[in-house]
Amino acid sequence: MASRSGNPHLELWIAATGLSHGEIARRIAAAAKAQGHRQIAPDATRIRRWTDGERPRPPVPALLAGVVSEAAGQVLTPGDLGLTAAGPVLDSIQLPLLTEAAAQTLAGWTQMDLFMNRRDTLKLAIGAPLILAAERMLGGKAHTLSSDRKGFDTDTVTALEEVTAFFTRADASKGGGLYRSAIVAQLAEVARRIQDGVPRSLRTRVFTATADLAALAGWVSHDSGRYPTAQRYWSYGIYAAGEAGQPDRGVEIVTRMSHQMIYLGRPQDALGLLGVAAAKARMPVTRALVASQTGRVHAALGDERQADRHLGVADGLLADGLGENVPAWVGYFDAAEHAGARAVSARDLAGLGRDRCSASIHFHDALALRKPGFDRVRVMDRIGLAAALFDEGEAEHGAQAAQQALDDAARIDSTLVASRLNTLLQAARPYQTKAVNDVQNRAKDLAAARPTTVAA
Repeated sequence: MASRSGNPHLELWIAATGLSHGEIARRIAAAAKAQGHRQIAPDATRIRRWTDGERPRPPVPALLAGVVSEAAGQVLTPGDLGLTAAGPVLDSIQLPLLTEAAAQTLAGWTQMDLFMNRRDTLKLAIGAPLILAAERMLGGKAHTLSSDRKGFDTDTVTALEEVTAFFTRADASKGGGLYRSAIVAQLAEVARRIQDGVPRSLRTRVFTATADLAALAGWVSHDSGRYPTAQRYWSYGIYAAGEAGQPDRGVEIVTRMSHQMIYLGRPQDALGLLGVAAAKARMPVTRALVASQTGRVHAALGDERQADRHLGVADGLLADGLGENVPAWVGYFDAAEHAGARAVSARDLAGLGRDRCSASIHFHDALALRKPGFDRVRVMDRIGLAAALFDEGEAEHGAQAAQQALDDAARIDSTLVASRLNTLLQAARPYQTKAVNDVQNRAKDLAAARPTTVAA
């Protein structure tokens, strides 16, 4: 039975092949005959019914996917063609590598996020599907149908760049919870305009800004506890970076996905993603970022030798200099950010019984090096410092550092900060002084006000 909305994914991919409905039907019949399915012989009218929303029964979806894949020069699944029950909007973080179809999928995600409140239909991608999706998106080549139509002009692109920069600064300063809905709404508008057409002269700027916006939408969704939603926005960010001809931008977004896997207690998945990122990273700054993050994950796994090796690679790249023209989208990675990774690594290894340099030293380094404007991560460093001091037996200094950290944390809307508060509470547990009790009570109140998970 045909759906009222039709099947735009199939329609767009057939258009991308340049073949008529009659030729598509002929090729399906030939493929079916070769596989022994002599009863399958569609005509042009049947193809039109499928683009109108009728779903053919197996084995036709697989045959159709094979025919369209060969003609389009790209491997496609029945899900890419909108022929599964849920369609590509829900059942995967992989995007169809066709500009208009990818934008339609993104629009579907934003619509569910903003208007339908159906986060329960989204599943977190983990394990092999997650790693393979990241690898496919980083290495994919997109097709496009639109050319010089009116989705964007120079003023519109400039406005998009400016609003994305504003939201990025606001997130780094105050956390993304307050701005998340506005960021997603902006992304929905961009998805609509991309479907209207991106002029060739503006293509790089449009997709560069869109990659930044999608990466930010993913980050604020993650920071709000909407983990599957974050994955989907990040996947579009990787796709958009490829459209803009900026693979290293996609690499940076993959490191965000790996950060989420660390946060959710899946370090092996984080390593899988970072392996994909390392294979694609070309710029010194992204190579250093990947090495720093990889060292951190090995520390979480208790592998001291591998942690030291990868953290040392990042040390060397930072010492050699990351270049004069580090892009804004990765400008946050510097000696301060790496010191933060070393601090967390030292904390994790110490917790596993390794004899390490004190984590508090690295947290002090990170705080001393942080640039203005990165208030959230500075708060996280302060909380991490206080927790490290408790772990190192410095209860009095830990309580003092914690009070300053909690003053700052009260002004940040972030589940990442709430997670660090829980780490602080765990570290303070062995102590029973009045100063420590005051810290524990304040930290509990703040953590309760900012739960670390949201139903997803």
